[in-house]
Amino acid sequence: MLTTNDFIPAPYSHTLDKGQFQWSAPSNIALVKYWGKKENQIPANPSVSFTLNNCKTITKLAFAKKDNSTLLNTDSDSFSFDLLFEGKPKEDFKPKIQKFLERIEVFLPFLKEYHFTIDTENTFPHSSGIASSASGMAALAMNLMNLEKALNPAMTDDYFYQKASLLARLGSGSACRSVKGQVVVWGNQANIEGSSDLYGVEFPNEIHANFTNYQDTILLVDKGEKQVSSTVGHDLMHNHPYAERRFAQAHENLDTLISIFKSGDLDSFIKVVESEALTLHAMMMTSMPYFILMKPNTLEIINAIWKFRNETKIPVCFTLDAGANVHVLYPENVSEKVLQFIKNELVGYCQNGQYICDKIGNGAMMH
Repeated sequence: MLTTNDFIPAPYSHTLDKGQFQWSAPSNIALVKYWGKKENQIPANPSVSFTLNNCKTITKLAFAKKDNSTLLNTDSDSFSFDLLFEGKPKEDFKPKIQKFLERIEVFLPFLKEYHFTIDTENTFPHSSGIASSASGMAALAMNLMNLEKALNPAMTDDYFYQKASLLARLGSGSACRSVKGQVVVWGNQANIEGSSDLYGVEFPNEIHANFTNYQDTILLVDKGEKQVSSTVGHDLMHNHPYAERRFAQAHENLDTLISIFKSGDLDSFIKVVESEALTLHAMMMTSMPYFILMKPNTLEIINAIWKFRNETKIPVCFTLDAGANVHVLYPENVSEKVLQFIKNELVGYCQNGQYICDKIGNGAMMH
């Protein structure tokens, strides 16, 4: 069993004065939800997600060694970086990056030796209410690992991806599921070999053809800022009256999914996935203070999906993140009918009629 100490590097064999890398990393959608965490971004329960394909963050990292005159300065004790979003300086995101670098410095001891320019953009509208912290932190982690691999070319691929996922997790918990693989498990689960609280792993067991190229159409119900941040929401699980039972339920649902992925049983898949989505929001409604992130149109969409599924027997279902948007999940072979249904009946519930068609992808990519 690897521990965090296994990711603290020995002295590097190579040096690099300057350069740049570019990586993209996708968003992901959890099927079994992570809600509640311990210290150091360790999840209170395991989760499993589909990696998305189209909704991603593309990040360019340019780096240059600080020269000696700079190092004599007090600068040598601080992180030095500029942050650009779509080519323009983005000051309000800097504290988050600063905090991330502080958390990961023990694993990447070279961070204070360079000045970084982080230039990042999303393929989805910025204020769409799609969480960009997962894709953004994963893309940044890939770039930083690329630099570490240049300093230590002997690094194995396994180590590269595990450590990238571990670093991403320290930026945003769910980011560790955006690094590699189509179906990713994060958190210790007895019957999933290699699973870990420290990083995400590709789901190692059999996955039925029904789940190949699964589709996710994201209905943008509300594009505003969430009234309650995920960080605050996670914290409210600490004294939550139903927390322990919920954590146990996540383990049970993940076990159930192992056999569902193998058998391809879509009816059972739908039950687990929708139940998990509603449970996540039930936890928000029953915390103290309590809050509701769903909007009236979220419920309209859910009811419309239930009615449509009931009448047509088409295996389409929904899941939710910590927000009002609805992810509509369905197998590729019913795409035409589901998209027609979305256009006819659901688009009216989306803000400005906006939705994004996505599907399962493979994780981060170097450009």
